[in-house]
Amino acid sequence: MSDTADRPTRAQIHVVLAAFLGWTLDAFDFFIMAFVLREVAATFGAPIGSVALAITLTLACRAIGAVLFGRLADRYGRRPTLMVNVLCYSLLEFCSGLAPTLAVFLILRALYGVAMGGEWGVGASLTMESVPAKWRGTVSGLLQAGYPCGYMLASVLYLALPWLGWRGMFMAGVVPALLVFYIRRTVPESPDWLARTQQQRKVGIWTVLRQHAGLVVFAAIVMMAFNFFSHGSQDLYPSQFLGAQHHLAADRISLITIVGNVGAILGGIGFGTLSQRIGRKWAIVIAALLALPALRVWAFSTTPAMLGLGAFVMQVCVQGAWGVVPVYLNELSPASIRGTFPGLVYQLGNFLAAANANIQIWLAERFDGNYGMALAIVVGIVAVVIAVSVALGREPKGTRMGSDSV
Repeated sequence: MSDTADRPTRAQIHVVLAAFLGWTLDAFDFFIMAFVLREVAATFGAPIGSVALAITLTLACRAIGAVLFGRLADRYGRRPTLMVNVLCYSLLEFCSGLAPTLAVFLILRALYGVAMGGEWGVGASLTMESVPAKWRGTVSGLLQAGYPCGYMLASVLYLALPWLGWRGMFMAGVVPALLVFYIRRTVPESPDWLARTQQQRKVGIWTVLRQHAGLVVFAAIVMMAFNFFSHGSQDLYPSQFLGAQHHLAADRISLITIVGNVGAILGGIGFGTLSQRIGRKWAIVIAALLALPALRVWAFSTTPAMLGLGAFVMQVCVQGAWGVVPVYLNELSPASIRGTFPGLVYQLGNFLAAANANIQIWLAERFDGNYGMALAIVVGIVAVVIAVSVALGREPKGTRMGSDSV
């Protein structure tokens, strides 16, 4: 294969950009919740634990969305499904800002979770099936970097909280709906999906999942640990760790989370690219284990400068490991259900880790409000679980997809 053939085409670049923006804006919508926990609680006169249930419901319902939108992607194509998915999560985010009661708010956040659950798997399969094999590692890191980019956007929007209020912040989440026009105009369908639709015989998803039951269980357990890793280091970090425990002002909280997300972006792209050289699983193992020595400066520092350094280093590790996940899961996946499998096991892991926020609140209460200790316990444990489980699994690098022949 020539160097020219290995270079991404304009159409492939559009695919990567659309999937990146889809995940960025999805994460932006999700992390608004992490910044306004106290404000929502004050509006509805509810304790933090009750409002944090919104995060739990969002995470738990993402598995439903992964199956629903994944099946649509395998049946009708990645591109139209991604368009519907972006539109759904944008509108539900807007409606969250209109919720008259906590009960309605929680229902809307659960429905948002269904929509959010579909985006990652569909976008990742469209991307990995479309780009040249030699670029998959770097593109995987870039795609996953959309997550901290979305967190960073939410951090910036948080500065406008005094003017927008928490309701206005959620309403601003309707902006991603504009992405639908870009996808419709510039993004082609997956060549892998188009090639397989020409085959007459199609095997049902449940038949394929039963045939690969061991792989599904393994991947779901790995993704449970991964979701504890990311949400355990992020969901309560701005509001409870920096705000409630360290009593930092909104501008300091915003700045520290922005610094952390710069580290996350660098880590995701860096370790994604590294996985192209040393393999997917060893890149994940190294990133996860590096989080252990970072725990002390991340969770137990007291000055804003050291908290910022800790946030940067920890997110290099957390999102460094995550940067390999899109390509890792897509290369592990059976080809016939690649639109469903990565998103399904990812969101099953989310479901199993959905109680993270409430678990960390419970732990913090046992340590007299020390959220640093609660966050460190969860992140430290799952870093080891990720390293051991992935090291024991197979190396998927080298799996052929439809893009390999274009």
